[in-house]
Amino acid sequence: HVQLVESGGGSVEAGGSLTLSCAPSVYTSSSYCMAWFRQAPGKEREGVAALDLEGVTTYASSVKGRFTVSRDSRKNIVYLQMNDLKPEDTGKYYCAAVAVTSCYLRSEFYYWGHRTQVTVS
Repeated sequence: HVQLVESGGGSVEAGGSLTLSCAPSVYTSSSYCMAWFRQAPGKEREGVAALDLEGVTTYASSVKGRFTVSRDSRKNIVYLQMNDLKPEDTGKYYCAAVAVTSCYLRSEFYYWGHRTQVTVS
């Protein structure tokens, strides 16, 4: 069983930046595809960014060019760098993982974190 712990959320003004971190309980850098999802108030959860084992990244069109997903294999942490934040980026952000080589935002992720809140005003 893989536990995922997110951190780095907070409140920021529009145009600002935040970096989210996801720390898995097991080493995932060599065997797990990772992703970030978010859920805005009153809306369904949506995929934001995915990173597979070959380093291929996938982004939602709404964040492309502003968000960057990356992995520090030595620290076993996955990051989501968020720049030029907008009020519509507000929501609960979740880290997710699945033990496959390739993944996309519509892939089925098996492990989920407990979320970190991002508020942009």
